[in-house]
Amino acid sequence: MKPLVTKKNNFYPYLLLLIQPIFMASNIIVARGGVEYVPPVSLAFWRWLTVFAILIPFFFNEIFKKRKKLKFEYFKLFFLGLMGCGVCGAFPFIAGMTTTMANMGIIYTSSPIFIIILSVLFFREKINIARVLGLLLCITGVLVIISKGNSNLLLNFKFTSGDLWMIGAAIGWAIYSIYLLNWKSNFSLMARFTLIAFFGALSLFPFYIFEEIFFFTTTFNSYFIFWILFAAISPGIIAFTLYTKVQKYVGASLAGFTLYIFSIHSAIYGIIIFNESLMSFHFFGAAFVFAGVYFARKVY
Repeated sequence: MKPLVTKKNNFYPYLLLLIQPIFMASNIIVARGGVEYVPPVSLAFWRWLTVFAILIPFFFNEIFKKRKKLKFEYFKLFFLGLMGCGVCGAFPFIAGMTTTMANMGIIYTSSPIFIIILSVLFFREKINIARVLGLLLCITGVLVIISKGNSNLLLNFKFTSGDLWMIGAAIGWAIYSIYLLNWKSNFSLMARFTLIAFFGALSLFPFYIFEEIFFFTTTFNSYFIFWILFAAISPGIIAFTLYTKVQKYVGASLAGFTLYIFSIHSAIYGIIIFNESLMSFHFFGAAFVFAGVYFARKVY
């Protein structure tokens, strides 16, 4: 599917490209704070069930009128829910239990690489030198931020089982991104997202039950309500909706660059909420990332 960037809307898509990660990065708040009160798979399951519950009253009529179309799309919707809400919803929370935020950041930013490779191989999306240069600049910026400007920190990383969960999340996000853009749907953007949230929760349900029986028990209290609602609204409804709009305008490969901007906003959240310090390497890293996005957009 060809991106919709034109001279008339040339600025708007790239504004969304900068704004979307603000909400997407709030998932880092959930990963650091929410999992202390809600088990990881439970958090992912109830998050997407809540997203569905919030949206279905607004889009029930459309879904009901087009219910016969579901038999042609239910497999695609289930697959998108499994990748976008199941794999990308639960894996980072599980990973956070055994790996560091630095490792999570580095591994998750590999997702745009998978997006570009899969888009070129299976959907023949256009790629050029400017896009590759932008990708390299973004990776450099992220590494500068995560390593705090010290290359020795990168060389001395210790990998754990949580890193494997993050690799799975990165690949899952890449698969979700390219098929979300290239699979046509008879439903509107938000009605489709409502169904994806439902099928995402459905895909997580057996794993939620397994977690409840063998690992952790969910405590339904005020903390549970707060974290579920926060996860459902900010990194859920708002972030996923804006990401779909970004994809519509600029394509899967460039939309994947939101993950690099995501790393900058994550650092900002760390400063504001977790009292982390703002250092010079933050500015250098951010400069590389924004330069990378600038070069990447020159493809159009």
